[in-house]
Amino acid sequence: MSPSTTSSDRKPQRAPRRCQWAREPLDVEYHDREWGVPVRDDRVLFEFLILEGAQAGLSWSTILRKRAAYRRAFAAFDPRRVARFGPRDARRLLGDVGIVRNRAKIEAAIGNAQAFLAVQAEHGSFADYLWRFVGGRPLQNRWRLPRAVPAETEISRALSEDLRRRGFRFVGPTICYAFMQAVGLVNDHTLDCFRHRPVARLGGRAPRRLSAAGA
Repeated sequence: MSPSTTSSDRKPQRAPRRCQWAREPLDVEYHDREWGVPVRDDRVLFEFLILEGAQAGLSWSTILRKRAAYRRAFAAFDPRRVARFGPRDARRLLGDVGIVRNRAKIEAAIGNAQAFLAVQAEHGSFADYLWRFVGGRPLQNRWRLPRAVPAETEISRALSEDLRRRGFRFVGPTICYAFMQAVGLVNDHTLDCFRHRPVARLGGRAPRRLSAAGA
């Protein structure tokens, strides 16, 4: 800084432009650090499978606020431990004020852990099973407007159908697409978002596109 320059002379830095949905502090942190980043770790994939199912009918902000409680309640998202949960564990979870106390969602999470292990046994890992739906690389969208981002796609419908066939619950096409967005199977950061390009780079040098740019 030159002698003639003071801190009051410096222009305030502008906040980076983000996807429109990232407004609350937890949303912003999650958006900037996790959303769209490709995930190939089975425990993290199981975490998002539980959280996306819990979100049904609620806001993602609500689930983010409860994320730490979910981590405690569901054995740090260890599918092997959750798969062994019995009636006593289900009653414990129904009484846990930190999570969504919905019997159907809780029972689905336990059942999904068992189905998750079956997929691992068949495919070697849940990640190997999941990523085949996009040919092994993230799909890169180039949406200009938030309203262009779809709620579900042909791929999410195919994933939903296959998961249901395998015994998973709370895995409808919309939930599956949100899951795909969260774990980076698809990059749905809008083009004006500062995370679009870095997330695209994480997908490799030859990104595949899911569809054309939004209007």
